[in-house]
Amino acid sequence: MPETLSNPRPWRDSLRRECALLWARPFDLAMLSWVPLLLGMMVIWSFAAGLPTRLPIGVLDGDHSALSRQLQRMLDGAPGLRISAQFSDEQAMQRALRAGEVYAALVIPPDLARSIKHGQAGQLALLHNAQFSSHSGLIQKDVRTVVATLSAGIELTAREKRGQSPLAAKEAFEPLRSSLGALYNGALNYQQFLATALIPALLHLLAMVAGGWTVGRELRDATAPAWLAASGGQALPALLAKLAPAWLLLNLVNFAFWLILGRLGLVPEGTLTTLLLLHGLMIALYLALGAAIALAGRSLRLVLSAAGFITAPAFAFSGLAFPLMAMPEGARMWAQALPFTWVLQGQIGLLQAGLSPAGLQATLGGLALASLALLMAACFMLPRLALRPSSWGRR
Repeated sequence: MPETLSNPRPWRDSLRRECALLWARPFDLAMLSWVPLLLGMMVIWSFAAGLPTRLPIGVLDGDHSALSRQLQRMLDGAPGLRISAQFSDEQAMQRALRAGEVYAALVIPPDLARSIKHGQAGQLALLHNAQFSSHSGLIQKDVRTVVATLSAGIELTAREKRGQSPLAAKEAFEPLRSSLGALYNGALNYQQFLATALIPALLHLLAMVAGGWTVGRELRDATAPAWLAASGGQALPALLAKLAPAWLLLNLVNFAFWLILGRLGLVPEGTLTTLLLLHGLMIALYLALGAAIALAGRSLRLVLSAAGFITAPAFAFSGLAFPLMAMPEGARMWAQALPFTWVLQGQIGLLQAGLSPAGLQATLGGLALASLALLMAACFMLPRLALRPSSWGRR
Protein backbone atom coordinates (compact mmCIF):
# COMPACT_ATOMS: atom_id res chain seq x y z
CA MET A 1 0.00 0.00 0.00
CA PRO A 2 1.41 3.47 -0.88
CA GLU A 3 2.82 5.42 2.03
CA THR A 4 0.34 8.24 1.46
CA LEU A 5 -2.57 5.93 2.20
CA SER A 6 -0.99 3.69 4.86
CA ASN A 7 0.31 6.49 7.10
CA PRO A 8 -2.55 8.40 8.76
CA ARG A 9 -0.35 11.10 10.28
CA PRO A 10 -0.13 13.40 7.21
CA TRP A 11 -3.90 13.30 6.88
CA ARG A 12 -4.45 13.94 10.58
CA ASP A 13 -1.95 16.77 10.83
CA SER A 14 -3.19 18.45 7.67
CA LEU A 15 -6.82 18.23 8.72
CA ARG A 16 -6.03 19.55 12.21
CA ARG A 17 -4.27 22.54 10.63
CA GLU A 18 -7.18 23.29 8.31
CA CYS A 19 -9.77 23.06 11.06
CA ALA A 20 -7.70 25.41 13.23
CA LEU A 21 -7.39 27.90 10.36
CA LEU A 22 -11.11 27.76 9.64
CA TRP A 23 -12.00 28.25 13.30
CA ALA A 24 -9.68 31.25 13.46
CA ARG A 25 -11.36 32.85 10.45
CA PRO A 26 -15.00 33.55 11.39
CA PHE A 27 -15.78 35.05 7.98
CA ASP A 28 -14.65 31.91 6.16
CA LEU A 29 -16.60 29.71 8.56
CA ALA A 30 -19.72 31.84 8.14
CA MET A 31 -19.57 31.60 4.34
CA LEU A 32 -19.57 27.82 4.60
CA SER A 33 -22.19 27.41 7.32
CA TRP A 34 -24.83 29.84 8.51
CA VAL A 35 -24.67 32.30 5.58
CA PRO A 36 -25.60 29.73 2.88
CA LEU A 37 -28.11 28.20 5.29
CA LEU A 38 -29.74 31.60 5.79
CA LEU A 39 -29.74 32.37 2.06
CA GLY A 40 -31.25 28.99 1.21
CA MET A 41 -33.96 29.39 3.85
CA MET A 42 -34.81 32.79 2.35
CA VAL A 43 -35.12 31.18 -1.08
CA ILE A 44 -37.42 28.44 0.22
CA TRP A 45 -39.50 30.98 2.14
CA SER A 46 -39.74 33.33 -0.86
CA PHE A 47 -41.48 30.64 -2.91
CA ALA A 48 -43.58 29.28 -0.04
CA ALA A 49 -46.80 30.29 -1.80
CA GLY A 50 -46.00 27.85 -4.60
CA LEU A 51 -47.98 29.71 -7.25
CA PRO A 52 -48.35 33.52 -7.35
CA THR A 53 -51.94 34.57 -6.71
CA ARG A 54 -53.95 37.77 -6.60
CA LEU A 55 -51.63 39.65 -8.95
CA PRO A 56 -52.81 43.29 -9.18
CA ILE A 57 -54.32 44.46 -12.46
CA GLY A 58 -56.29 47.54 -13.44
CA VAL A 59 -59.34 48.09 -15.63
CA LEU A 60 -60.21 50.98 -17.91
CA ASP A 61 -63.96 50.49 -18.41
CA GLY A 62 -65.28 52.55 -21.32
CA ASP A 63 -68.57 50.66 -21.51
CA HIS A 64 -69.99 50.70 -17.96
CA SER A 65 -72.55 48.05 -18.90
CA ALA A 66 -73.83 44.97 -17.12
CA LEU A 67 -71.58 42.89 -19.37
CA SER A 68 -68.43 44.84 -18.46
CA ARG A 69 -69.28 44.60 -14.77
CA GLN A 70 -69.81 40.84 -15.09
CA LEU A 71 -66.41 40.55 -16.81
CA GLN A 72 -64.75 42.44 -13.97
CA ARG A 73 -66.40 40.25 -11.33
CA MET A 74 -65.13 37.15 -13.12
CA LEU A 75 -61.62 38.60 -13.40
CA ASP A 76 -61.55 39.51 -9.73
CA GLY A 77 -62.78 36.02 -8.85
CA ALA A 78 -59.95 34.31 -10.73
CA PRO A 79 -57.38 33.00 -8.21
CA GLY A 80 -54.44 34.59 -9.97
CA LEU A 81 -55.92 38.07 -10.41
CA ARG A 82 -57.00 40.99 -8.27
CA ILE A 83 -58.50 44.18 -9.69
CA SER A 84 -56.74 46.80 -7.65
CA ALA A 85 -57.41 49.91 -9.72
CA GLN A 86 -60.16 51.43 -11.83
CA PHE A 87 -58.90 53.99 -14.34
CA SER A 88 -60.83 56.90 -15.77
CA ASP A 89 -58.44 57.69 -18.62
CA GLU A 90 -55.47 56.24 -20.47
CA GLN A 91 -52.95 58.62 -18.89
CA ALA A 92 -53.73 57.34 -15.39
CA MET A 93 -53.52 53.76 -16.66
CA GLN A 94 -50.10 54.35 -18.24
CA ARG A 95 -48.79 56.02 -15.07
CA ALA A 96 -49.88 53.06 -12.96
CA LEU A 97 -48.22 50.59 -15.35
CA ARG A 98 -44.95 52.53 -15.39
CA ALA A 99 -44.94 52.90 -11.61
CA GLY A 100 -45.49 49.18 -11.11
CA GLU A 101 -48.73 49.70 -9.22
CA VAL A 102 -50.35 47.11 -11.49
CA TYR A 103 -48.78 44.47 -13.70
CA ALA A 104 -51.41 44.74 -16.42
CA ALA A 105 -54.45 46.74 -17.44
CA LEU A 106 -57.54 45.58 -19.34
CA VAL A 107 -59.15 48.11 -21.66
CA ILE A 108 -62.89 47.58 -22.21
CA PRO A 109 -63.98 49.60 -25.24
CA PRO A 110 -67.13 51.74 -25.35
CA ASP A 111 -70.30 50.10 -26.67
CA LEU A 112 -68.97 46.59 -25.99
CA ALA A 113 -72.36 45.30 -24.86
CA ARG A 114 -74.15 46.94 -27.82
CA SER A 115 -71.73 45.34 -30.29
CA ILE A 116 -72.28 41.92 -28.75
CA LYS A 117 -76.08 42.33 -28.92
CA HIS A 118 -75.84 43.21 -32.61
CA GLY A 119 -73.86 40.05 -33.31
CA GLN A 120 -70.53 41.84 -33.72
CA ALA A 121 -67.29 40.78 -32.05
CA GLY A 122 -66.08 42.84 -29.13
CA GLN A 123 -62.37 43.59 -28.84
CA LEU A 124 -60.68 43.73 -25.43
CA ALA A 125 -57.10 44.95 -25.04
CA LEU A 126 -54.78 43.68 -22.31
CA LEU A 127 -51.74 45.85 -21.73
CA HIS A 128 -49.13 44.04 -19.66
CA ASN A 129 -45.56 44.65 -18.54
CA ALA A 130 -43.61 41.88 -20.28
CA GLN A 131 -40.45 42.80 -18.35
CA PHE A 132 -41.98 40.70 -15.56
CA SER A 133 -42.26 37.55 -17.64
CA SER A 134 -43.66 35.29 -14.91
CA HIS A 135 -46.26 37.83 -13.81
CA SER A 136 -47.16 38.61 -17.39
CA GLY A 137 -47.56 34.98 -18.40
CA LEU A 138 -49.78 34.13 -15.44
CA ILE A 139 -51.97 37.20 -15.96
CA GLN A 140 -52.38 36.49 -19.68
CA LYS A 141 -53.36 32.91 -18.94
CA ASP A 142 -56.03 33.86 -16.40
CA VAL A 143 -57.42 36.73 -18.50
CA ARG A 144 -57.69 34.48 -21.55
CA THR A 145 -59.48 31.85 -19.49
CA VAL A 146 -62.00 34.34 -18.09
CA VAL A 147 -62.66 36.00 -21.44
CA ALA A 148 -63.04 32.63 -23.18
CA THR A 149 -65.46 31.45 -20.49
CA LEU A 150 -67.57 34.60 -20.74
CA SER A 151 -67.47 34.50 -24.55
CA ALA A 152 -68.56 30.87 -24.60
CA GLY A 153 -71.44 31.66 -22.27
CA ILE A 154 -72.61 34.50 -24.51
CA GLU A 155 -72.44 32.34 -27.64
CA LEU A 156 -74.26 29.40 -26.03
CA THR A 157 -77.02 31.70 -24.78
CA ALA A 158 -77.41 33.17 -28.26
CA ARG A 159 -77.65 29.71 -29.84
CA GLU A 160 -80.24 28.58 -27.30
CA LYS A 161 -82.32 31.68 -28.07
CA ARG A 162 -82.23 30.65 -31.72
CA GLY A 163 -83.84 27.35 -30.76
CA GLN A 164 -80.92 24.99 -30.28
CA SER A 165 -80.96 22.70 -27.28
CA PRO A 166 -78.20 23.31 -24.70
CA LEU A 167 -76.44 20.09 -25.69
CA ALA A 168 -76.66 20.80 -29.43
CA ALA A 169 -75.51 24.37 -28.89
CA LYS A 170 -72.50 23.20 -26.95
CA GLU A 171 -71.56 20.57 -29.54
CA ALA A 172 -71.98 23.02 -32.42
CA PHE A 173 -70.02 25.72 -30.66
CA GLU A 174 -67.07 23.47 -29.84
CA PRO A 175 -66.84 20.69 -32.47
CA LEU A 176 -63.11 20.15 -31.84
CA ARG A 177 -61.72 19.98 -28.32
CA SER A 178 -58.26 19.54 -26.89
CA SER A 179 -57.34 17.89 -23.64
CA LEU A 180 -54.19 19.26 -22.02
CA GLY A 181 -52.48 17.24 -19.32
CA ALA A 182 -49.34 18.26 -17.48
CA LEU A 183 -47.21 15.22 -16.71
CA TYR A 184 -44.84 16.98 -14.33
CA ASN A 185 -45.45 19.91 -11.97
CA GLY A 186 -49.02 20.26 -13.14
CA ALA A 187 -49.76 22.78 -10.41
CA LEU A 188 -46.97 25.10 -11.66
CA ASN A 189 -45.48 25.11 -8.18
CA TYR A 190 -42.63 27.62 -8.21
CA GLN A 191 -41.22 26.19 -5.01
CA GLN A 192 -40.98 22.80 -6.68
CA PHE A 193 -39.14 23.79 -9.84
CA LEU A 194 -37.47 27.14 -9.07
CA ALA A 195 -36.59 27.14 -5.37
CA THR A 196 -35.20 23.62 -5.61
CA ALA A 197 -33.04 24.69 -8.58
CA LEU A 198 -31.66 27.77 -6.83
CA ILE A 199 -30.36 25.69 -3.91
CA PRO A 200 -27.64 23.85 -5.94
CA ALA A 201 -26.97 27.07 -7.86
CA LEU A 202 -26.06 28.77 -4.58
CA LEU A 203 -23.98 25.85 -3.34
CA HIS A 204 -21.94 25.37 -6.50
CA LEU A 205 -21.01 29.06 -6.51
CA LEU A 206 -19.90 28.93 -2.87
CA ALA A 207 -18.00 25.68 -3.46
CA MET A 208 -15.85 27.10 -6.26
CA VAL A 209 -15.19 30.30 -4.33
CA ALA A 210 -14.25 28.26 -1.26
CA GLY A 211 -11.88 26.01 -3.22
CA GLY A 212 -10.19 28.97 -4.85
CA TRP A 213 -10.09 31.08 -1.70
CA THR A 214 -8.58 28.49 0.62
CA VAL A 215 -5.84 27.50 -1.83
CA GLY A 216 -5.22 30.96 -3.27
CA ARG A 217 -4.88 32.45 0.19
CA GLU A 218 -2.04 30.08 1.03
CA LEU A 219 -0.12 31.36 -1.99
CA ARG A 220 -1.02 34.98 -1.37
CA ASP A 221 0.05 34.89 2.27
CA ALA A 222 3.22 32.86 1.52
CA THR A 223 2.04 30.11 3.89
CA ALA A 224 2.09 27.41 1.22
CA PRO A 225 5.35 25.84 2.56
CA ALA A 226 3.75 25.41 6.00
CA TRP A 227 0.65 23.99 4.36
CA LEU A 228 2.66 21.37 2.49
CA ALA A 229 4.90 20.68 5.48
CA ALA A 230 1.88 19.81 7.64
CA SER A 231 1.30 16.80 5.40
CA GLY A 232 4.93 15.76 5.38
CA GLY A 233 5.39 17.15 1.89
CA GLN A 234 2.63 14.96 0.42
CA ALA A 235 0.34 16.81 -1.96
CA LEU A 236 -2.73 14.59 -1.83
CA PRO A 237 -3.30 14.73 1.96
CA ALA A 238 -2.55 18.46 1.92
CA LEU A 239 -5.08 19.16 -0.82
CA LEU A 240 -7.84 16.85 0.40
CA ALA A 241 -7.53 18.09 3.97
CA LYS A 242 -7.65 21.66 2.65
CA LEU A 243 -10.95 21.06 0.86
CA ALA A 244 -12.55 18.54 3.24
CA PRO A 245 -13.97 21.01 5.83
CA ALA A 246 -15.64 23.10 3.12
CA TRP A 247 -17.04 19.98 1.46
CA LEU A 248 -18.42 18.65 4.75
CA LEU A 249 -20.00 21.96 5.83
CA LEU A 250 -21.63 22.65 2.47
CA ASN A 251 -23.02 19.13 2.35
CA LEU A 252 -24.45 19.50 5.84
CA VAL A 253 -26.14 22.74 4.75
CA ASN A 254 -27.45 20.97 1.65
CA PHE A 255 -28.75 18.08 3.75
CA ALA A 256 -30.66 20.54 5.95
CA PHE A 257 -32.26 22.12 2.89
CA TRP A 258 -33.48 18.84 1.48
CA LEU A 259 -34.81 17.66 4.81
CA ILE A 260 -36.98 20.77 4.86
CA LEU A 261 -38.02 20.34 1.22
CA GLY A 262 -38.78 16.70 1.91
CA ARG A 263 -41.13 17.69 4.73
CA LEU A 264 -42.85 19.98 2.23
CA GLY A 265 -43.47 16.99 -0.04
CA LEU A 266 -41.09 18.10 -2.79
CA VAL A 267 -38.74 15.09 -2.68
CA PRO A 268 -40.16 11.83 -4.11
CA GLU A 269 -39.68 8.77 -1.98
CA GLY A 270 -36.45 6.90 -2.64
CA THR A 271 -34.62 9.78 -4.33
CA LEU A 272 -33.04 11.63 -1.39
CA THR A 273 -29.88 9.52 -1.21
CA THR A 274 -29.21 9.84 -4.94
CA LEU A 275 -29.94 13.56 -4.80
CA LEU A 276 -27.47 14.10 -1.95
CA LEU A 277 -24.86 12.05 -3.80
CA LEU A 278 -25.39 14.14 -6.93
CA HIS A 279 -24.91 17.38 -5.00
CA GLY A 280 -21.99 15.99 -3.00
CA LEU A 281 -20.14 15.21 -6.23
CA MET A 282 -21.06 18.62 -7.62
CA ILE A 283 -19.62 20.36 -4.55
CA ALA A 284 -16.46 18.23 -4.76
CA LEU A 285 -16.00 19.06 -8.44
CA TYR A 286 -16.34 22.82 -7.96
CA LEU A 287 -14.07 22.79 -4.91
CA ALA A 288 -11.45 20.96 -6.98
CA LEU A 289 -11.98 23.33 -9.92
CA GLY A 290 -11.42 26.36 -7.71
CA ALA A 291 -8.28 24.83 -6.22
CA ALA A 292 -6.89 23.87 -9.64
CA ILE A 293 -7.46 27.34 -11.10
CA ALA A 294 -5.88 28.97 -8.03
CA LEU A 295 -2.76 26.87 -8.46
CA ALA A 296 -2.63 27.26 -12.23
CA GLY A 297 -3.09 31.03 -12.11
CA ARG A 298 -1.19 31.59 -8.84
CA SER A 299 -3.51 34.51 -8.14
CA LEU A 300 -6.35 34.84 -5.68
CA ARG A 301 -7.91 37.62 -7.73
CA LEU A 302 -7.81 35.48 -10.86
CA VAL A 303 -9.52 32.48 -9.30
CA LEU A 304 -12.26 34.59 -7.71
CA SER A 305 -12.89 36.26 -11.07
CA ALA A 306 -12.99 32.85 -12.73
CA ALA A 307 -15.45 31.62 -10.11
CA GLY A 308 -17.76 34.52 -10.87
CA PHE A 309 -17.42 34.03 -14.62
CA ILE A 310 -18.15 30.30 -14.49
CA THR A 311 -20.74 29.98 -11.74
CA ALA A 312 -22.70 33.25 -11.68
CA PRO A 313 -24.33 32.86 -15.14
CA ALA A 314 -24.53 29.05 -14.93
CA PHE A 315 -28.21 29.13 -13.92
CA ALA A 316 -29.07 31.18 -17.02
CA PHE A 317 -27.31 28.60 -19.21
CA SER A 318 -28.83 25.58 -17.45
CA GLY A 319 -31.89 25.38 -19.70
CA LEU A 320 -34.38 26.11 -16.93
CA ALA A 321 -34.81 29.82 -17.63
CA PHE A 322 -34.31 29.59 -21.42
CA PRO A 323 -34.51 26.38 -23.47
CA LEU A 324 -31.15 24.88 -24.42
CA MET A 325 -32.44 23.92 -27.86
CA ALA A 326 -33.31 27.56 -28.59
CA MET A 327 -29.83 28.86 -27.72
CA PRO A 328 -27.25 29.71 -30.39
CA GLU A 329 -24.74 26.96 -31.04
CA GLY A 330 -21.96 28.67 -29.10
CA ALA A 331 -24.16 29.30 -26.07
CA ARG A 332 -25.42 25.73 -26.14
CA MET A 333 -21.86 24.37 -26.27
CA TRP A 334 -20.90 26.53 -23.29
CA ALA A 335 -24.00 25.40 -21.37
CA GLN A 336 -23.22 21.74 -22.01
CA ALA A 337 -19.62 22.27 -20.89
CA LEU A 338 -20.80 23.46 -17.47
CA PRO A 339 -21.21 20.64 -14.92
CA PHE A 340 -24.04 22.55 -13.27
CA THR A 341 -26.20 22.08 -16.39
CA TRP A 342 -26.00 18.31 -16.06
CA VAL A 343 -26.49 18.42 -12.30
CA LEU A 344 -29.67 20.48 -12.66
CA GLN A 345 -31.01 18.26 -15.43
CA GLY A 346 -30.41 15.22 -13.25
CA GLN A 347 -32.10 16.87 -10.29
CA ILE A 348 -35.16 17.83 -12.35
CA GLY A 349 -35.32 14.29 -13.66
CA LEU A 350 -35.36 12.91 -10.13
CA LEU A 351 -37.75 15.40 -8.59
CA GLN A 352 -40.21 16.11 -11.39
CA ALA A 353 -39.82 13.77 -14.35
CA GLY A 354 -39.94 10.44 -12.55
CA LEU A 355 -36.36 9.50 -13.44
CA SER A 356 -35.08 6.53 -11.47
CA PRO A 357 -31.79 6.83 -9.53
CA ALA A 358 -30.26 4.31 -11.96
CA GLY A 359 -30.81 6.81 -14.77
CA LEU A 360 -28.23 9.13 -13.24
CA GLN A 361 -25.32 6.70 -13.31
CA ALA A 362 -23.69 8.41 -16.30
CA THR A 363 -24.00 11.85 -14.70
CA LEU A 364 -22.66 10.66 -11.35
CA GLY A 365 -19.77 8.87 -13.03
CA GLY A 366 -18.90 11.92 -15.11
CA LEU A 367 -18.88 14.19 -12.05
CA ALA A 368 -16.67 11.74 -10.14
CA LEU A 369 -14.17 11.42 -12.99
CA ALA A 370 -14.01 15.18 -13.51
CA SER A 371 -13.45 15.76 -9.78
CA LEU A 372 -10.67 13.16 -9.73
CA ALA A 373 -8.97 14.66 -12.79
CA LEU A 374 -9.01 18.16 -11.28
CA LEU A 375 -7.66 16.86 -7.96
CA MET A 376 -4.83 15.05 -9.73
CA ALA A 377 -3.97 18.18 -11.70
CA ALA A 378 -3.93 20.23 -8.50
CA CYS A 379 -1.77 17.62 -6.75
CA PHE A 380 0.69 17.77 -9.63
CA MET A 381 1.00 21.57 -9.39
CA LEU A 382 1.02 21.95 -5.61
CA PRO A 383 4.59 20.78 -4.73
CA ARG A 384 6.06 22.82 -7.57
CA LEU A 385 4.36 26.03 -6.49
CA ALA A 386 4.33 25.69 -2.71
CA LEU A 387 8.11 25.78 -2.52
CA ARG A 388 8.67 28.42 -5.21
CA PRO A 389 8.91 31.94 -3.71
CA SER A 390 8.02 33.51 -7.05
CA SER A 391 4.53 31.99 -6.69
CA TRP A 392 3.86 33.67 -3.33
CA GLY A 393 2.28 37.00 -2.57
CA ARG A 394 0.40 37.46 -5.84
CA ARG A 395 -2.94 39.10 -5.33
